[in-house]
Order: sequence, then structure tokens, then C-alpha cells
Amino acid sequence: MENTDQDKETESVTPPPSDSSQPGKRGIARVDKYFRSAMKMGASDLHLKAGSPAHVRLDGRVRPLQGDPFSSEAIEKMMYEIMSPELQDLFEEKGACDFARQVGDSRFRINVFRQRGLTSVAARRIPRDILSYDALHLPPVLEKLAEHRQGLILLTGITGSGKSTTIASMLQQINESRACHIVTVEDPIEFVYEDKKAFVNQREIGLDVADFHDALKYLMRQDPDVVLIGELRDEETFSAALQAAESGHLCFGTIHASSCAGAISRLLELFPEQTRSLIRSSLQFNLQAIICQKLLSGIQKDVPRIPAVEVMIANSTVRKLIGEARDKDLNSVIKNSYHEGMLDFTESLRRLVEMEMISVKTAYENAPNPEELKMRLKGITVSSGGIIG
Repeated sequence: MENTDQDKETESVTPPPSDSSQPGKRGIARVDKYFRSAMKMGASDLHLKAGSPAHVRLDGRVRPLQGDPFSSEAIEKMMYEIMSPELQDLFEEKGACDFARQVGDSRFRINVFRQRGLTSVAARRIPRDILSYDALHLPPVLEKLAEHRQGLILLTGITGSGKSTTIASMLQQINESRACHIVTVEDPIEFVYEDKKAFVNQREIGLDVADFHDALKYLMRQDPDVVLIGELRDEETFSAALQAAESGHLCFGTIHASSCAGAISRLLELFPEQTRSLIRSSLQFNLQAIICQKLLSGIQKDVPRIPAVEVMIANSTVRKLIGEARDKDLNSVIKNSYHEGMLDFTESLRRLVEMEMISVKTAYENAPNPEELKMRLKGITVSSGGIIG
């Protein structure tokens, strides 16, 4: 998107004391003051970087706060106030670490990392309340998907696309409607669930268990009905997700991919080539759905950010195509299966424009095929076989 003067606006907030060598008053960590400023402004993210003032992401735009630039040492001192000795050692050894912190009624998922030899921080705000599908402007088919008792449901999209928020709504639906056991494995824990009808255990890597290997090793011994593996980042984590689905559990996971069909290829790339046919076969029989999201700038004053959503449901045709390695044909199935609750990005964008939730410009900027979107907005639908409506 083009930079505008609005993107460069400096937000007027009162910065914390500039003397970063002094501890916070009354036991309040110095960095918490920045977290609270981000919360007060309604920002989704807080960024700290050596040589720059604090920045926040507000309505999708990264903006600087008023204040002096940080030194790397000042940032490190602030973060060490809230990091355990184990996290400090990990940061020193690996150059990055993840953890969560509760500030008021919000949690922050924090990544401390080095860049060009200096210390930076990226903190994502996790709201306390878990919102409904309607409040999040998500398609109603997600409620039906969360009613499955076994299989694999994948959430895909880039960082910051709302994957965790969507999964939280689906898990909360299960929590409120089923007498079952939900186990999550997260790095770190994001949304916190209170037991409703379900019984929920949440395990945080580095706090409750050393690493994903140990967490997944014992997962099936914990008698879960529903499992969340926070991020399918490698062969081990995805193998565990498939094992959970194959053994009769409902398993949720996230992966970075830009489309539902692309998620299949992305997952297969985690495995050696000689085992991919077995993984494809397991996906064919155990996948329930893939949901891919993009978070867009809205034009409604009370809805500054809104998701465009692609949904692929594993019906018989989808399973057949996955088994035959015809991933490129999956988009055509989605496009011709709106009556089953499936949705492609082009149709999602069309609906958002017609509901006056996003601008036409935003829709075109994010459309996989702007010409197809243009035809859809004129009421013309094109399938792989030609114009159908």
C-alpha cells in the first residue's frame, strides 16, 4: 500500500521516564508503561528498536510515539526486568526468545530479538475477551466446522492475519458447548480460557514444558478430545497433529501460507520427498478444513480492521484432488462450492465491498485476480468452465 501522510503521523502519548537506568515505581516494570499506552490507544502491536522511539501498529499502520530514541542497552534492561533467568540465557544463546506477559486485562505475546547486533522487541496484544464469529465478521460456516469431533482444521495466513483470534473463537465455542477435554500447546500461551462446559489445560513452551518435542511426546497420554498445536513449524509438529487427527481427536493448528491450496504444498515441504505420498494420503482422509485469512483496513469507523477469508472444506472432491496431487484444481472446487460454505478470497472481497466494509481500492489491492474481482462486482461469475452466472 502507498505511504500517506497519515501513515507518518506521530501519536501524542506521554512516554515513560527517559531515565531507563532507574527501575519502575511501585514494582511496575518500565516496559509496562509502553504496554499500557498501546492498550489505551487500541494498538495491536508495540515495537521497540535501538535508535528509534517506540512504535505502535494502529489500524494496520505502524506509527511512532513521541519520545526519545532507545539505546540497545536500555531496551535490554527493560526486557530483563520481566524475563526469567532461563529466558535471558536463551536470548543470549539464540538471539531471540518468545514469552507472554499479562498487563491489566490484556496479554502480550512478546518476541525479543537481535538485529544488526542490537536488541529489538515486537509485542502483539492479545485481548482478554474471546469474541464471537459475528463480532469478528467471520463466515458462519466456522461454527459448523467447530462441531466436528475428529480430524484436522488448519488456520493459515501471514503473521498478524488473525489466525489465533479465529482459533480462539472456535475453541471457545467447543468450550461452551461440549463436555470434553481441550489441551493446547503454545509458544507462548495467547488467549486464556476459563473452564465452561469443557475442561481446558494450556501448556506453554519454556514454562510448563521444555520444548515442543516433550510436549508432543506426552500429548496423547493426557486424554485430550480437542488439541491445539499453536504453530505447525516443522515435520515433528505436523506429524503430531496428523497423529492426533488419525487417532480420533479434533486437532487445530496454524501454518504460514497465502491460500488454502498453498497450505497443502507448504505442509508437504516440511517432509522428505520420499515420505510426502504418505503424508498426502493422511491429509486426504483426516483433513476437515483449511481457513486462510487476510486482515484488511476497513472503512467503517467502528471496524477498522476486517478479515477477508478463504474456506476450503474437505468434501469428497477435495479429498480426491488431494490424493491425486491435483492441488492446483482445488481453487476451482472452492469457487464452485459456495453452497457448501466454501469461500474464495475473490468472493470474500466482493461481499465485503457490497457490505461497505472495505473500499473498492482495498479489494483490488488484495485480490488474487483483480480482473476476476471486477467481473464479480458487476455480477458476473467465472468458473474454470467459463461464465456461469
